[in-house]
Amino acid sequence: MLSTAEAESFLAQRHWGALVTLKSSDGRPQISNIGYALLDGRIRVSVTEDRAKTANVRRDPRVSLHVTSDDFWTYVVAEGDAQLSPLATEPGDETCRRLLQLNEAATGHPHPDHDEFFAAMVADRRLELSFEIGNLYPTAR
Repeated sequence: MLSTAEAESFLAQRHWGALVTLKSSDGRPQISNIGYALLDGRIRVSVTEDRAKTANVRRDPRVSLHVTSDDFWTYVVAEGDAQLSPLATEPGDETCRRLLQLNEAATGHPHPDHDEFFAAMVADRRLELSFEIGNLYPTAR
């Protein structure tokens, strides 16, 4: 089992995972492959306004993020209560700037054209889903 510090480091070094939200229809899990970054103690994900995971979080903020190692056998699950940012509505607004920071952290390099990125975030109706980690496993207790 990983220590809490090792689990947090594991999450910080990776940027792909499966986000679990809860469906409104029957409470079953809705699982989405996502890119993410761990920034300032929060898991941050770029989502669009019209996706099921966004609607699910608006109704029930409980989420889990499952992240595996390259060989699949080591994994960490981070659980928390998600919050949604305002929708990106103006190129360069606060949400656009947060999404740019998220994108650059997840890709590991600066985006070559901020104006193009901001315009795409508005056109895609993007916002940020984020959560503070409330529980991590597997970790040593």
